[in-house]
Amino acid sequence: MGFSNWIGHHWFLLLQTSGIVVALFVVALASFFEARARRVGNLIQLTQAHRDLWERMYSQPELSRILDPKADLTTISVTPEEEVFVIFLILHLNSTYYAMRSEFFQQFGGLGKDIERFFSLPVPRAVWARVKDLQDPPFVKFVERCFPSREPLVYRPTIKSSLRAPGKSHLADVLYQLFMVGRHSPIVL
Repeated sequence: MGFSNWIGHHWFLLLQTSGIVVALFVVALASFFEARARRVGNLIQLTQAHRDLWERMYSQPELSRILDPKADLTTISVTPEEEVFVIFLILHLNSTYYAMRSEFFQQFGGLGKDIERFFSLPVPRAVWARVKDLQDPPFVKFVERCFPSREPLVYRPTIKSSLRAPGKSHLADVLYQLFMVGRHSPIVL
């Protein structure tokens, strides 16, 4: 009789407490589903950015050498257009890496293999060697962990000064200066 007597006197407090607990549970559940929806939205945005980058590759034939495994960089060095495109891909990969580290979405299966295949190509490998020192060390470590060979990449300029327009600086040099100045500020492309 003591328990039913207690409920009779404190039914309002019990109802209030139950309502608060249920409300907290509903908020937690809503937060969980909202986080899942946000992750899906982030993945959709990432896929859109990825598609936009690769559409550029197919709409600009001068970029086709980037995917050529037999590209001879001693004969024809990396062009400014190729370098800019690969830098955009590196920035895209950097954003993806930090989004995965922040758990905005799960890591993609096969991402390491994709990085290995892309950076085993001569043009991306040469551009990476040139710009990797502009990246954060954890990102560099992540990318280079995927490389098939473990030899360190060293930047060796292959662009001859005779290929530069007189009085004009090379586009890659301009980008280098841009990235050095704004390294820790957000880059809007």
